[in-house]
Amino acid sequence: MSTPARILSPARVLSIAGSDSSGGAGIQADIKTITMLGGFAMTAVTAITAQNTCGVTMVETLSADMVAAQIEACVNDIGVDAVKIGMLGSAAIAERVADLLEGTGVPVVFDPVMVATSGSVLADAETIAAFERLMKLACLTTPNVGELAALGGDAAMNARGIAYIAKGGDATGEVVEDRLVLPGQEVQVWTAPRIETRHTHGTGCTMSSAIAVLLGQGAPLVEAIEDAREFVRAALLAAPGFGAGHGPMGHHAVR
Repeated sequence: MSTPARILSPARVLSIAGSDSSGGAGIQADIKTITMLGGFAMTAVTAITAQNTCGVTMVETLSADMVAAQIEACVNDIGVDAVKIGMLGSAAIAERVADLLEGTGVPVVFDPVMVATSGSVLADAETIAAFERLMKLACLTTPNVGELAALGGDAAMNARGIAYIAKGGDATGEVVEDRLVLPGQEVQVWTAPRIETRHTHGTGCTMSSAIAVLLGQGAPLVEAIEDAREFVRAALLAAPGFGAGHGPMGHHAVR
């Protein structure tokens, strides 16, 4: 009788984010991404949204205590190798998350979610102000064009002395450019032809959670970003075409 192959423990990745009822973004996109990349997904839900490919119709934010309890339940029992932070829902949640994550020593990827793909606002001014602590403790912050502008642009990000990747997926033009800025180092730039599709719901969530799981598996930061970019592009190409608006990507089809 042959000996069974040894099962390697998957990277334990905690997603702290909002729930997307339509399954394209948020916690649902994170779970799909982490699973498809070989990780073990855990969640701390910050808010429940009623949304689909056309927009967000209702949001209910959980209490900071409930979010903290979810984080502690996962970390204290299962443990964690990496954390992805997405939609937070309130300044109180942002501050509580920072309290719990400071000093953990695991990679934290922070996606500073402010506006959904559909244009719905998901963070108020007080919550955005509370992002400061999270950007400092994260090993990478992943703003898109609008989020980077709201955070003060490259000048403000450089003044903070943090690592960030300026994503260009929602810019215009035939080429998508992503820029990795690391304090004291030369800027690294990736370019790729734009994939013409309206099915882009959850691209930011997918990118950040992919980077997190790859870091949790031990990949260096640049390698994790490169592989995450390829995962996002493959999922865009495999989009099933659901919905009348910005449809979900095809996480299920990426191998």
